[in-house]
Amino acid sequence: MPHFSQQPISPLDGRYRATTSEIGEYLSEAGLNRARVIIEVEWLAHLTARALFGASPIEPAKLAQLRQWAADFGDTEIAELAEIEAVTHHDVKAVEYLVRKQLQQLDLGHIAELTHICCTSEDINNLAYAITVRDAIKTVWRPRLLAVIERLREQVAEYSELAMMSHTHGQPATPTTLGKELAVFVHRLNRQLQQLDSIPYLGKFSGATGTFAAHLSADPDTNWQQLAREFVTGLGLSFNPLTTQIESHDWQAELYTRVAHVNRILHNLATDIWSYISIGYFKQIPVAGATGSSTMPHKVNPIRFENAEANFEVSNALLDSLAATLVTSRWQRDLTDSSTQRNIGVALGHSVLAMHNVHGGLGQITAATEVIAADLDANWEVLAEAIQTVIRAEVTAGRSQISDPYAALKELTRGRTVTGGQLRDFVAGLDIGERAKARLLALTPAKYTGIAAQLSKQLD
Repeated sequence: MPHFSQQPISPLDGRYRATTSEIGEYLSEAGLNRARVIIEVEWLAHLTARALFGASPIEPAKLAQLRQWAADFGDTEIAELAEIEAVTHHDVKAVEYLVRKQLQQLDLGHIAELTHICCTSEDINNLAYAITVRDAIKTVWRPRLLAVIERLREQVAEYSELAMMSHTHGQPATPTTLGKELAVFVHRLNRQLQQLDSIPYLGKFSGATGTFAAHLSADPDTNWQQLAREFVTGLGLSFNPLTTQIESHDWQAELYTRVAHVNRILHNLATDIWSYISIGYFKQIPVAGATGSSTMPHKVNPIRFENAEANFEVSNALLDSLAATLVTSRWQRDLTDSSTQRNIGVALGHSVLAMHNVHGGLGQITAATEVIAADLDANWEVLAEAIQTVIRAEVTAGRSQISDPYAALKELTRGRTVTGGQLRDFVAGLDIGERAKARLLALTPAKYTGIAAQLSKQLD
């Protein structure tokens, strides 16, 4: 049997690479190692700037070169790092040796022993993950979500006044407008986004068991906790002052839970749109050259929304696992988080892929106004709610003697298709005030939408 050369196992790195590769700039092994190198370099700069251990501040030109090397971390450094790790069998130690080597090349060998000083691997890793997750969320995942929200907003504006039959329990119910129903999703997503944006990205830098013991043994006169706080916040993170060897990952659990909630809302959107397509409320715009079915030429399948459903589910399976696993560590440290966190990019990648499909799918549908209007006109019985409510109000006001309005409407409408003429005849014979009767006679299913149009225009 022939062997394939370097074929990806994950569809994110194969079939869908063009859509998800941007996540890999941050949440791949290479992205993680770039961040680790940056942390090691910045720790050196932080220490030497304060002349700790007798070191002088790094010459500005040399520091700029060192930082540029870290920022440009690419294929050459990846290959070099792999060679070192093949010997060390320890990924963070390999990063330390790579930085030391670069210091020698920049004639900074005299500070090489400060590389990784007072650090445990988790000091480097937790900060590396914090900045890569933060940057992936802010530069990749969040813009994809905003693009979906913006497309929904456009459709809310377009369809704000388009009356549409509602369906509660799958049955015809009080009409709404298509714009208002889409506005509900915009409102839900915006609320989750606000909460997600408030989650801090935490970092610790306190040594092997979170006690600064090595730091104090090396220099008992330095306020190491304050120095660590300045270092962590200087990276744009929030300082976690009280940890074991590991940063407790609670912020990650909070973030992934929130991302999963966004996924679930969008999954709900995808299934709703799919269902509207299935009853003809949305028409799909055929893509030139695309095939809907391998055997039925007439079909235009809603594959964008189906693909989105599947990828949201895969994403949430991983996000839920991450949130559950990362908050637990045996005593001061175990390595379950190390293996688990390597799947953060996969979890967010499937979410990005799903949002890409939702966005594309929304751009390939248009409301079938004639179908929507016909469905409203075929379901005059939905006005039974309005009629029995008005009768109750009239009875209360002393303008009617009808004893059981609900029962009267139930007898007329339940399980039956009622025409507009039949309903008007029923209303015309009601013992209610003339003004109330006139309001009911003027009603049609298309006009019975309350303030739905106004609600759709009240988005933040």
